[in-house]
Amino acid sequence: MEANSPTLGQMVDASRRVAHRTLDIGANRIELLVVELQEERQRLMCSIVLALGAAGLALLGGFAFTLGVVVLLWEHSPVLTLGILTLLYLGGAALLGARLARVQKGWHMFAATLDQLRKDRECLENSFR
Repeated sequence: MEANSPTLGQMVDASRRVAHRTLDIGANRIELLVVELQEERQRLMCSIVLALGAAGLALLGGFAFTLGVVVLLWEHSPVLTLGILTLLYLGGAALLGARLARVQKGWHMFAATLDQLRKDRECLENSFR
């Protein structure tokens, strides 16, 4: 008995189906990447606007607070008052800088796209074993 070997036409059709599915998967992944890129852009813009607004208002509040404390304590020791306020502001800036570094360290861009590509690779590896 002879084994049924596929004809050239069947091999071409199978190759076309594989190529078509591969292109569909690739297009799907690109669409996912574009959606995530738009989400990241919107999140980044929102973060920048909020950060600038908070920084501007904090700066105005800091000026008003500093002026009030300096005027209140001017008779006792203006240099000591300004020194203490400077240390408080520098300490706050250091805390915020550390928090910013921690937030950026945990920020994973395109997590869903990378996860899906990892799953695709595992699926392909398992199918060829």
